[in-house]
This record gives sequence, structure tokens and C-alpha cells, in this order.
Amino acid sequence: MPAKGYTVHFFPTLIMFKPKLFSILPELTPDRIMKDVVAGVMVGIVALPLAIAFAIASGVSPEKGLISAVVGGFLVSFLGGSRVQIGGPTGAFIVILYGIVQQYGINGLMLATIMSGIILMIMGFAQFGSLIKFIPYPVIVGFTSGIAVIIFSSQIKDFLGLAIEKVPADFIGKWTAYGRNLPTLDLSSLMIGMLALLIILFWPKISRKIPGSLIAIIVTTLTVQYFHLHVATIESRFGEIPSMIPVPSLPFFDFATIRQLIMPATTIALLGAIEALLSAVVADGMIGSRHKSNMELIAQGAANIITPLFGGLPVTGAIARTATNVKNGGRTPIAGIIHAVTLLLIMLLFGKWAKLIPMPALAAILIIVAWNMSEIKVFQELLKSPRSDVVVLLTTFGLTVVFDLTLAIEIGMLLSVVLFMQRMAQLSNVGIITKDLKDSDSDEEEDPNTIVTRKVPDGVEVFEFNGPFFFGAASKFREAMHIVEKAPKIRIIRMRNVLSIDATGLNLMKELLKDCRKAETRLILSGVHAQPLFALQQYGLYDDIGEENIFGNIDDALDHAREILGQPKLGRQLNFVPSVEREKNLTS
Repeated sequence: MPAKGYTVHFFPTLIMFKPKLFSILPELTPDRIMKDVVAGVMVGIVALPLAIAFAIASGVSPEKGLISAVVGGFLVSFLGGSRVQIGGPTGAFIVILYGIVQQYGINGLMLATIMSGIILMIMGFAQFGSLIKFIPYPVIVGFTSGIAVIIFSSQIKDFLGLAIEKVPADFIGKWTAYGRNLPTLDLSSLMIGMLALLIILFWPKISRKIPGSLIAIIVTTLTVQYFHLHVATIESRFGEIPSMIPVPSLPFFDFATIRQLIMPATTIALLGAIEALLSAVVADGMIGSRHKSNMELIAQGAANIITPLFGGLPVTGAIARTATNVKNGGRTPIAGIIHAVTLLLIMLLFGKWAKLIPMPALAAILIIVAWNMSEIKVFQELLKSPRSDVVVLLTTFGLTVVFDLTLAIEIGMLLSVVLFMQRMAQLSNVGIITKDLKDSDSDEEEDPNTIVTRKVPDGVEVFEFNGPFFFGAASKFREAMHIVEKAPKIRIIRMRNVLSIDATGLNLMKELLKDCRKAETRLILSGVHAQPLFALQQYGLYDDIGEENIFGNIDDALDHAREILGQPKLGRQLNFVPSVEREKNLTS
């Protein structure tokens, strides 16, 4: 009897910690694999300039960024709990990594990264994955916007070609030095930086398949070489770039240093967890899937333990690269693995040419990254929030910019705990909270209502939200919607699992409707529950969207889309009795 009881309880646990790759093996076909290979190659091309730029901005040599994307990206896809998550170095880590390198050197960075990986694995095995969504949005926006300001500040020297031997580490000291050395501005560097910036901004109007950052690097590199411009390059700053993955080695363990690195390592772990899980949530909605948040944390942890052994940086899920993967047809972890292989081949075959890349071009790429991270519109909207949220936002932002990211995270997390207890006390529906804390321990294919069982017409894009339309996923969702080759004719937002929507979600829906109208895309809502429906009416969005575009189930929404496209209706596509909770009809 004990053995049977143990088996019954232990089996769901095994499923929960089973990588998504092994769950979807039966559905792999040659056609599916080929589509994932194509998507993986495209994402690898997108990741190339970003990996180099993030490494240099973090205070290390460029090849370390490539190593991180290769080793870390492979492990995140191979062991992760998401179908389409793409892992690698991201802009969120730049500030904390630069500080660690300056104070503790490369050995300290390796230790901090390994420690963060251990913390992430502990979080995953302790099933903390679903708790990330309860970190208040003002905390996330505060330190994210603060990081964006610091990244922007750190690139001014290279963008303008200022003759500063060593830029001060603190924010105020940086800008004081810039002002003092402005007469040393180099016109060639400024010209190359502006050229790269303009290419990145306007290239998407030509094509979104090939990233503007890659085109900017190619054009500016050729320009510098052809005209023999005296502009700082990777070679003049770092020398030759190794075109191979080094042999793994362990860092020197100093317990005194380990004690000092506990908080920075915790900060890296929290940043990585937040970025990865927000990215996974948005990716779920784009493909109608469900990720395993705890397995995703374990994979991120394993990647951050192993990657530094090869000299790499911390890695996490990257929303821009993940959305690019989805938009190019990636649907399984095979795409993420191919992305890592693509980067490895580029590093081995073409790595020696990377030394010619001009530093102002990389600075331009990071300025765009900083702008995308800044979330200026969201920041402005949050300033209209209740006073307590505004205080948290400005406190976290100010501490990040003026003092230290680790201190900002500490204070922000303390404030988040207080706000969490306050807001949870205001919720009366314990069932909803329990559901939100529960991780998905089975594959999405067991749900007969999943979108993968439906025939979605060409020109129609379906995005599904799971759980409350919580603040953290809102801005990431909008960011992902902009990474698309061509706007769809119809966009269906599926809300069968959205039992509540807050002001942030409503505002995002308003902005989404505005974007859809601008792109001449029809917006349709499916499976809207009572509270979101009432909130839409109160906010004035019900009439704006149109009653004829709001449906109680996905089949009616798809039929309406077919009617708009001039195609015959199919009606209910599966012969099953739907869940009342998931497919209940709209009521007045």
C-alpha cells in the first residue's frame, strides 16, 4: 500500500519536472522539424548582434556573449518548460554584471552566475514559478526603466567617440565626465553611430525577416573599412576574437567573495526568473500553449550553472527573440536548439570578422535596446495610479539609477511583499488565487478546447491569455505583437481563462484596439467572462470593439472570422461537451 500511494503522488511530480521537449517528441514530424529549423536559423541571425553588444556593455569581451547564447540558449530549450522560449544574454543583466566585473573581476562574475543558477533551481524545485506574477508591476517597471536609463548612459562615450580613458561607474559621475569631455567629440564616430541608428529604425519598413541591427553592423563595418575612418572597433578595444568554444573550467572559490556575492547573485536570479516567465506567458498566448513555470526555472538555473564554466554570462528568456521564433513558425524546442547551433556555426566560421565591427554601431544597438526597455508610456500611465504604486515606482526607479540595482531590488521586493499581502487580503475568491499559484503539470494537448485542435484560417491570429490579465504580461504582450512580418487581417483575443482584468489590462486592450485599427486588423474577443465583460462596458471598450465582435466561445469567433474573410463556417469543430467555466455564453 505505501508503495502504491507513493507512486500515485510521485508520478504527477515527475510530469511537472519533465522538459517540454520530451513531452512533444511524439508529435515531431519531418515537416514540423523543418519549420522549426527555419525559425531557429532566423532567430540565430537576430541574436548575433545582440549577444555581442550585451557582452561588451557588461564589461567583458564580445565572444562571451556568443558563448552565452550558444551554451545557455541550447540548455534553456533542451531542458525548459516552454515550447518556444529562446534563451540568451539580455539587457536586463547589463547593469548588475558590469558592477560585478568592475568590483570582483571575471572570476567573481562566474561565481555570481553559478550562484544565481543554484538559486533558480531551488526556486523551481520549490515550485515558486507561479509566484513571480504577484510581484507588483510598479517594481518591475521601476527597475526595468532604471536599467534602460543606465544602459543609455553607458553608451554615450562610444556613440560620440569621446576621449575618456575611464568612464565613472556612478550615474552622476558619468554625465559630469561627458559634459567635461564634450569638446573631444569625434565626428566620424557620431556619423557611424547615427547611420546605425537610422538603419535600425527604418529597416523594418523594408523587411522584418532580417533584423535591422544586423544590417546596421554590416553597413557600418563596410563603411569604416572602405573610407578608412578612424573609429574605435572591437579589434582596437579587445583585440582578436576567439572563434571557438573554450574548454570548461571551474572558477576559484573564495568563501569571503561568495558571501559578498550573495545579494548580486540573488538579484541576477530574480531578474532572470521575471524575464523568463513573463516571456513564457506571452509566448503561451501567441501559440495557445501552456508552459511549465517551475521546469522553466530549473532550466534557467541549469543554464546559469553550466554557461559560466565556458566563460559565458547569465542567460534568461528573451521576449523579442522568442516572439521572432513564433512569428517565423517555431513551435517546439527544436527551434531554440537550432538557434544555438546557428550561432555556434557563425562563431566558428565568421567570428574572426566580428573584430571589425565599429563600437559606435554597437552603441546604437544598445541605445535602441534601452529605448525598448524604458517603457515610457507605461511609466507615464503608472504615474496616474494610486499614490502607493507611484511611490513604489519612483523609489525603485530612483534607487536603480542613482544608487545600485541590488539595493533597488531589495527595497522593491520588500515593498512588493507589503503590497502583495494588502492586495491578497482584498481578494475574496480563494479559488482564483489557488488556481493562479498552481503550475501546469500536464501538457496542453490534454485540453480539448486548445487552439491547436482548431482550424485557424489564413490571415487570422489567435492570442490566448491564461489566468488573470495580470500587469506583468501586459506590456510584454504588446511588445510581442509588434514583432510580426505583416499584420493579420483578424486578431482573436481568447479570454476563456481570464476571470478578472485590471486597469492595466483595460488600457492595453484600448491600445491594442487602436493598433488594430491603424493596421486595418479586425479585433475579436472570445470567451469573455462576467467581470471582464462588465469592465469593458464600464471602460467604454465594449461599444468600441462592437457587440458583434464579442463571442462566448472560440468556435463562434472563428466562424465570424471566416464570414469576414468570405469563407464557409465550420461550427463547433470537436464533438465534446465543453466546460461550463471555459465556454459559458455571454450574459447581459
